[in-house]
Amino acid sequence: MAQEISTVKVQETAVLVGVILPQQLEADVYEYMDELEFLADTAGAKVVRRFIQKMTGLNSKTFIGSGKVLEIKAYVDENEIDTIIFDDELSATQLRNLEREFEKKVLDRTNLILDIFAQRAQTAYAKTQVELAQYQYLLPRLTRMWTHLERQRGGIGLRGPGETEIETDRRIIRDRITKLKEELRKIDKQMATQRKNRASMIRVALVGYTNVGKSTLMNLISKSEVFAENKLFATLDTTVRKVVIDNLPFLLSDTVGFIRKLPHQLVESFKSTLDEVREADLLLHIVDISHASFEDQIQVVKETLHEIGASDKPTFLVFNKIDAYKWEEKDEDDLSEKTEKNFSLQDLENSWMAKTNHPCIFISAKERTNLEEFKNKVYDKVKEIHITRYPYDNFLY
Repeated sequence: MAQEISTVKVQETAVLVGVILPQQLEADVYEYMDELEFLADTAGAKVVRRFIQKMTGLNSKTFIGSGKVLEIKAYVDENEIDTIIFDDELSATQLRNLEREFEKKVLDRTNLILDIFAQRAQTAYAKTQVELAQYQYLLPRLTRMWTHLERQRGGIGLRGPGETEIETDRRIIRDRITKLKEELRKIDKQMATQRKNRASMIRVALVGYTNVGKSTLMNLISKSEVFAENKLFATLDTTVRKVVIDNLPFLLSDTVGFIRKLPHQLVESFKSTLDEVREADLLLHIVDISHASFEDQIQVVKETLHEIGASDKPTFLVFNKIDAYKWEEKDEDDLSEKTEKNFSLQDLENSWMAKTNHPCIFISAKERTNLEEFKNKVYDKVKEIHITRYPYDNFLY
């Protein structure tokens, strides 16, 4: 009797590694590790333990201290862990030394995010962007352990005398990067033409931290079927839909979510996708009000918008997920100052949010709370821009 071959895919196990430096708050690092675990889960790994080390400075050879390296190695060997994931980007030297020490697969935060993008990319354009970012990340980190690259370069004499395998790999990667950049340039021209053809309509872009509900809101407003899931980077490809509110048409685009320490390679590769943000007339900045660090996430988005040259756009702050917001009411006898966890939604609405230069609204896309008010406010903003740009079209209103 033929032996039955199991097709069950075993989930990869991983441990996470982070450091607390003197200029960092311990609570912030633990939150970053929570996010790293969410990233690992999105990538398909099961996190079984975290290792966090307090350090006065990073080790240039192994990132963490030698004692912590030994502690992690003993644990991963004993528990047959597949992967060690670091919360910060590792240099080529650190990556090489750690793989030699652990004799296991070592990833950093950048590599993990790139892997998720590779899984999520659906269109040829998104796949090309991700592949380019991966090769740009890989090039300076090539070591002799990389043996999976193509050897054939098509033609006798192209491999120089005495050329090492790594040098050949570097040549292959550089050639591939050049080819991918050329492919993206061609697609960029096509997309620029498409955007030019849509220039007569007001363009509104949804921006925000990853997993704040942008795609859910896009589906509600435009009645489209954009993929939405409680995972990081559920949407990679920009989706553009025509929306009409009270006879006023405009274009609404859903874009890739931002995240802390967004790899520079991805920002570079996704520049054309982010053109939808740069060329938008109005940004709807979606915020997950239920997240404990939503203010930090707002700052990350602002910094990313500044990096891509879109920080001067008219912006509408949309605080989403009010249905999931939790707070603790202080006891009457408790005379200590209120902390963030003691603020009700009403308290938040009367805080700095009411004094910001940007208009804001509190909604729940999931429960459709305040959705009509949100649509009315968006309509007012789009109408204001439209009247300024096309003063002779006032008969539409």
